[in-house]
Amino acid sequence: MRRLLYIALFFFIGTSIALAQDELRIENVKTNDTLKKKTIDPLAPSKAAFYSAIFPGLGQVYNKKYWKVPIVYAAIGTGIYAYTWNNNKYHLYRDAYKNRLAGRPDDFSYLDNDRLIQGQKFYQKNRDLSAIITVALYILNIVDANVDAHLQQFNVNDDLTFKPSLQQDDLYRQQNLAFTITYQF
Repeated sequence: MRRLLYIALFFFIGTSIALAQDELRIENVKTNDTLKKKTIDPLAPSKAAFYSAIFPGLGQVYNKKYWKVPIVYAAIGTGIYAYTWNNNKYHLYRDAYKNRLAGRPDDFSYLDNDRLIQGQKFYQKNRDLSAIITVALYILNIVDANVDAHLQQFNVNDDLTFKPSLQQDDLYRQQNLAFTITYQF
């Protein structure tokens, strides 16, 4: 029974949010006793995603969320650094193993062949994982720019509010913390 109540609640909230997003809104902005009409640009999310796909962080600049750009560069830069470091270590172990098989001296004379093979596998696995994480962070950058552009056009006003309040319990005369969801048509 409780599960059905949760499903119904999520369905109601999801449909009300979807209906609020689908309607074409014109927001009235009061400036010096004059009203300006602000319309929705439906291409803004796709522009932001395109800009972020071309150059990471450019979609966040388009959305005027400048504080996200260093985070994007730090995330993608860390992924690229981890990839190159693991790739260099992999090639170091691989070249040492090849030199040992060819009978030439190598820098890892203190390791046997099994350790060199384990080192190759370890760094190759970490290199591949770093590449996957870097690509995932790049895609997350694009998704963030797209979602942020969508949310900038979302109408948030007093018709839909969620605020905490204190309510007194009539039976025990205690103050209880409650959350109030208000939806006005």
